[in-house]
Amino acid sequence: MRTVNRCTRRSKHQSSRPAPRQRRQRRRQHPRPAPLSTTLQRVLGALLTPLTAAFCRPTAERFVVLLLAAILTTGARTILNLLRTVQPLAPGHPSSYHRIFSQRCWSLWPLGRALAGYIVTRWVPSGVVPIAGDDTVTEHRGKHVYGKACHRDAVRSTHSYTAYRWGHKWVVLVILVQFPFATRPWGLPVLVALYRSEEANRQRGRRHQTPCELVRQLTAVLLRWFPERRFRLTADGNFATHELAAFAHRHRARLTLVSKFYADANLYAPPPPVRGQKPTGRPRRKGRPLPKPAQVVARRRPQQLKVAWYGGGRRTIAVVTDTGHWYKSGHGLVPVRWVYVQDRTGTHRDEYFFTTEMDLTAKEIVESYTGRWNIETTFQELRSYVKLEKTRGWTEPTVLRTAPCLFGLYAVVAVWYAELPARWRKEQLVRYAGKADVTFADAITAVRRWLWQEWVFATPEHQEAFAKIPPRLRTALLQAVAPAA
Repeated sequence: MRTVNRCTRRSKHQSSRPAPRQRRQRRRQHPRPAPLSTTLQRVLGALLTPLTAAFCRPTAERFVVLLLAAILTTGARTILNLLRTVQPLAPGHPSSYHRIFSQRCWSLWPLGRALAGYIVTRWVPSGVVPIAGDDTVTEHRGKHVYGKACHRDAVRSTHSYTAYRWGHKWVVLVILVQFPFATRPWGLPVLVALYRSEEANRQRGRRHQTPCELVRQLTAVLLRWFPERRFRLTADGNFATHELAAFAHRHRARLTLVSKFYADANLYAPPPPVRGQKPTGRPRRKGRPLPKPAQVVARRRPQQLKVAWYGGGRRTIAVVTDTGHWYKSGHGLVPVRWVYVQDRTGTHRDEYFFTTEMDLTAKEIVESYTGRWNIETTFQELRSYVKLEKTRGWTEPTVLRTAPCLFGLYAVVAVWYAELPARWRKEQLVRYAGKADVTFADAITAVRRWLWQEWVFATPEHQEAFAKIPPRLRTALLQAVAPAA
């Protein structure tokens, strides 16, 4: 009886599998995606090759289709919307594209390393690599959405009102790149981490990590990936912690931190050196107390400087700078240089900044921090043109993959726009009075129109018909199918 049952079970299992002839027929019904043209491979290949190395071949082919479709699609970047945009160029069953984010085995870390390596090698080949860290809240309602919590929304909050939103808080690390076509640096996201609430971590038995600890972890990853480069990290007041400053001081040979400071910070002189016989008891951890930054500002005459300001402009400010060792009980001393900034025009309130690199001048500290504002511009453009808050996935793997891929899509569009032929960058710009810079709306519009002509309309099914369209009508068609949002 046992032998019969085994044979019976084996025969049923074997009969459920399709025959080789049936599998070959399935491959004919769902062929592989069409290969990219020579022009596309020349411009996109330098970045697509390391990105697709993180997948197996079938998943890589579908990932490339989804990546290009995400650029061409307007509105929500759901899988169905992407497939509606490039349905003839996306062979295979639609479920195979859904499974890329929900079931396929791949990691975001190789994608982040490939993207960061391309940006650093191509656009910051020498010198200090400027990076910025911050967090942003994306709304995502739903009863069963993974990682959802109630977070303070810094964009909608004011000094007198605090706004809260249900959704995800993403901690993002960007590389600030100065493109030749822009007057201000662009913040290109390369590493993203999901912040989980204390309650969620307690339920799952995980150690709770604050946004500051997540920024420290992402920065440590960059330091490990690029052991020969130096980085300068800028962060706002939410990340102005003694722990992050101590981390930068431990890696001071390759990392500098610039952030906001406190008017009443505890500053001390270094402990005096031990001389003579070895003293009994615990050695001193700090020296004599130094005046607080507010006390130094009150009795010192400020110095005027003209520095680069928020948004790419320039501003005349008054500064007072000094040095000291920042102390926190149980964590020791961190040498810092702090700067008091007073805006002479009166549009910004007085602020204090600090850095862990003592050799930086006051002008370099202020310009490093004001350059951090470009990460806020990145968040705003991600919501407007990439539809960051329009995702629909709710399971754990989908949530942890979809939003980081949309962050990376912003960086991909920016670097591909910089690599486009000159005529595509110039012809697609919309100029008006007061506009003196290229925006992300210009970049994504130009890349979309280029992809429509070089990829979609260059396929054998469309090439002959598209060539017969008059040039003016062809231009109008490209403008219609590739709006900015």
